Amino acid sequence: MGYLRTVIFLAALTALLIFLGDLIGGREGAIIGLIFAGIMNFGSYWFSDKIVLAMYGAREVTESEAPELYRTVRELSRRAGLPMPKVYMIHTETPNAFATGRNPEHSAVAVTSGIMRLLSREELAGVIAHELSHIKNRDVLISTIAATIAGAISYLSHMALWFSMFGGRDNREGANPFVLLVMLIIAPIAALLIQMAISRSREFVADKDGAQIVGNPLYLADALRKLGYYNRRIPMHDVNEATAHMFIVSPLSGDTMMKLFSTHPPLEERIKRLEAMALSR
Repeated sequence: MGYLRTVIFLAALTALLIFLGDLIGGREGAIIGLIFAGIMNFGSYWFSDKIVLAMYGAREVTESEAPELYRTVRELSRRAGLPMPKVYMIHTETPNAFATGRNPEHSAVAVTSGIMRLLSREELAGVIAHELSHIKNRDVLISTIAATIAGAISYLSHMALWFSMFGGRDNREGANPFVLLVMLIIAPIAALLIQMAISRSREFVADKDGAQIVGNPLYLADALRKLGYYNRRIPMHDVNEATAHMFIVSPLSGDTMMKLFSTHPPLEERIKRLEAMALSR
C-alpha cells in the first residue's frame, strides 16, 4: 500500500506540473520547468552523501572505533541483501540517525553519539534496519524526483506571473485573477503538500520493511518512543529544513509546524502500526 501511495502522489505531482505547463506555454512549458528543476536537484542527488554528512559534521568511523555499531550495520545489511554502507558518527547529544547515498553501492548510515548512549542493542538494531530500508528502497532517488517536480511547479508559478504581466499566450487568461491565484499560490502549496505526503509515506514503508529485516517490530517501536521524547528535551541545533526528512524522527519542533507540512508521520501512529505488526506475527 505504501508503494501504491507513492506512485499516486508522484502521478498527482506530474499532473499538476502538466496543468501549469499547459496554462503557461503548453507541454513545452512543463518540459522547460522540469529541466530547470532537474538541473538544480541533480547535484544534490549525485553528491547527497557528501553534502549532508559534511553539513552535520559527520565523521566516518571504523570497526575498531565503534565495534557494536559496525557489527549491527554489517549483520543487518547482510540480512537485507545490501552491500556494507559506510558508517558515520555525528557528535551531538540529540539522539537521531539517517541514511543517505544515491544507490546501495554508494550509501552511508549516520548515527549521533546521543543515540548510541540512549538505545539498547535491540532498539539500535531497529533504527539501523529502518535506515537500511531507505537505502534498499532507493528513497533518496524518490525524494529527489519529488523535489524536482515540486521545484518545477514552483518555477512555473513564478513564470506565470511574468507571462500574465506581459500577455503570455492569451491576454484574457493572463488577466483572470483566479487563474493567477491558482498559478501563484495554490499550485505551489499543493505541490509542497504532496511532496511532504510522499516523505511520510516512505517513512511508513521503511518502518515496516525495517521491522521485517530486524525480525521484531517492537525494537523499532521502543526506539521511536525514546527518540520522540528525547528529541523534544534535547533538540538539535542548526538543522537545515531541506534535510529534516532524512532523519528517523524529525529534528524540527513539531509545535511550530502544521502537521500537513511535516516530513514525518506522527510518532504515535508509527508506533501503533509497529505494535500491530508484532501482534499479528
